[in-house]
Amino acid sequence: MAETASNDGGSYTRGALSKRTGCNIETIRYYESIGLLADPPRTRAGHRVYSQDHLRRLTFVRRCRQLGFSLREIRSLLRLIEGGESACAEVHALTLDHVADVQRKIADLRRMERVLSDMAAQCRQDEIPDCPIIDNLFEENPHREL
Repeated sequence: MAETASNDGGSYTRGALSKRTGCNIETIRYYESIGLLADPPRTRAGHRVYSQDHLRRLTFVRRCRQLGFSLREIRSLLRLIEGGESACAEVHALTLDHVADVQRKIADLRRMERVLSDMAAQCRQDEIPDCPIIDNLFEENPHREL
């Protein structure tokens, strides 16, 4: 069944939905299995038929994932939206929490970069059995903590 237009704005096979959103077919199956994406109705022949609503929701979930939102955070956002009264203040607060998490991750990555750069700077690239990088990785209590 190819992607076709219908009165509700479109109906799609899983493959067409995948192509339209750039979301892997296995990921679509996974989102269905965990309830982020509703199971689509089936034709009499048993083929899944995804609607424009499925497309919009999958696009939303995919965009959230691209921005680093966790599945738990996405569920929270969807609950706010589906509740009919999506409180902008709650969405804003959840987004600010996510921004703080992203900032923590950036700080962690910068610390990791410094430690790795320091270890690499100690290496003379000699062909000797003692490698300062490997030695540092074996240390139980390295003096350069992350």
